[in-house]
Amino acid sequence: MENELLDRVEGNANVHRWSEQTQLEKGDSIAAGYMSELSVYIRISVTQNNLQELKEIWDQWGNDTKQLFCGNYGDLPYLLDVQVDERLFRALAQFWNPAYSCFTFGEVDLVPTVEEYTALLRCPKFQVDRIYSRAASVPTFWKKLMTITGMSEQWITARIKEKGECKCISWDALKGLILMHPDETKKVDVFALSLYGLMVFPRALGYVDEATTDLFHRLSKRVTSVPATLAETFRSLGTCRKAGAGRFVGCAQLLLTWFYSHFRLIDRVICQVFFKDYSPLKDIVVSTRRVDVPEENWIVLLQNLQAKDVEWRAPWMIPGEILYRCGSFNWVPLLGIWGAIGYAPLLVLRQFGLRQFVSATHGLAQSEFAYRGADYRKRVGEISSAWNKTCRLKGIAISPATTPEYVE
Repeated sequence: MENELLDRVEGNANVHRWSEQTQLEKGDSIAAGYMSELSVYIRISVTQNNLQELKEIWDQWGNDTKQLFCGNYGDLPYLLDVQVDERLFRALAQFWNPAYSCFTFGEVDLVPTVEEYTALLRCPKFQVDRIYSRAASVPTFWKKLMTITGMSEQWITARIKEKGECKCISWDALKGLILMHPDETKKVDVFALSLYGLMVFPRALGYVDEATTDLFHRLSKRVTSVPATLAETFRSLGTCRKAGAGRFVGCAQLLLTWFYSHFRLIDRVICQVFFKDYSPLKDIVVSTRRVDVPEENWIVLLQNLQAKDVEWRAPWMIPGEILYRCGSFNWVPLLGIWGAIGYAPLLVLRQFGLRQFVSATHGLAQSEFAYRGADYRKRVGEISSAWNKTCRLKGIAISPATTPEYVE
């Protein structure tokens, strides 16, 4: 597959011209005269799994086991120390903009990017262009669990449960394996699977579902989990925003950690990004001050957020190339584990220290779909193919921060 990849890197000026011309010719993500039907206030639940047992297991492990984990799966365990501020999270959700797949706070657009989540998770085995794609034909759930856990078919099948429309395995069953498994590597693998199922994709509380296991099974092929993590975060926020209510099913810990890094009203993290073993997640968890602010106060604060209040480029983010579109898409399509959605990194160039110009967004509002129905496999195939032809932007920060054509 590597021989089929076409990865193009372009300069800031060329991308600027292309983006503004494309937006002029094709139009915006939403049509002129569009009237939003979104609820003024959404009632979002941030119900999470209790991760205390996972945290206790991690804290009891020795350095060798922890290093084995981080060498294979990155810095995910540090998120176990992130306390989910439900009032802040509910306030954040009010500002999710489904038409553009970003947060819109007053005059400020912000969105977590592939590059930022990759830097935070710091997984050495991720290959940034090798994305997860739900295959048409995959091994059965029990076969994947056998590979991951090293347990017998009989042991696995006796512990598979049905939860709604999906098959799952319980945390209690996985916890027993982590505590008792004689194989250190398998113990680490099962712990990582549990983190993904209970914290990153917490759909069925207390269980790890089949879709999560399918993604995890692919990590051994050096697939990156970042696009899928972003996709389900964006899809869940959008679903709740459109319905006016719902439960967030995504990694709240990672989203809040990202937000803290861009928000100047919370203690700035002192970073040592060029140190070999520096972990942004670990540093943020230690350095971030928890603030006791009511939800309604957060909402007022975020409504009035101005550019000067934002730490545009996160202090731990090293400048580099920015993935801004794939194939024939004018933005970046993201394949999740339950569905897909697009986002436009060019909307938030200031997060990379670059001058903000008008972003191409045509088609973005129609990019989201779930993995069901007659034609979703075709759409998944189109997105997978598009990731073989990625376009990246490499630029140098220029003042002022926005072009004359860009209106906040």
